[in-house]
Amino acid sequence: MKNLLILFVVPMLLLCNFLPVQNSDSTGMGFAKSDPQIVYLFFKVEKTESGSEKIILQEKKITDGKLKSVPAYDESLLKTGDLVVSLTDINGKSLVKQVVEDPLNPVMEVYENGISRNKVTLQAAEFSVRYPASGAIRIVSIEKVTVDGPQLLFTQRLY
Repeated sequence: MKNLLILFVVPMLLLCNFLPVQNSDSTGMGFAKSDPQIVYLFFKVEKTESGSEKIILQEKKITDGKLKSVPAYDESLLKTGDLVVSLTDINGKSLVKQVVEDPLNPVMEVYENGISRNKVTLQAAEFSVRYPASGAIRIVSIEKVTVDGPQLLFTQRLY
């Protein structure tokens, strides 16, 4: 009986090890293209000697998942110094807009004899945005809200 069991089990194990494994996607990344994904863009902003801001895209990450909510863009809530991040298609049509509160002048809470809020001026800061992955999004641009109107600081092609 023992020999009969070995005669059937060992060949089955060997056969299973040599069969090709088939993925459900063609990307080879371990997940299907139809799975929802989130794209994170990490930026660095710094003041130059002339007083203007310079923005650098430091990193782009794509992870599995779905955003619970997409931040609403409300132009009436913009303040001077805020950054407007626009994600557009190849033709320049805006698909997603997000507001980043002035990263070089954040409001910090201080806990001394109670809670107070103070505005801090920085020479450099980092910020990030996230959005649901879409094949249509090709370009990211960042504008700064000024008294004279929006000032374009950064434009880069993503793909």
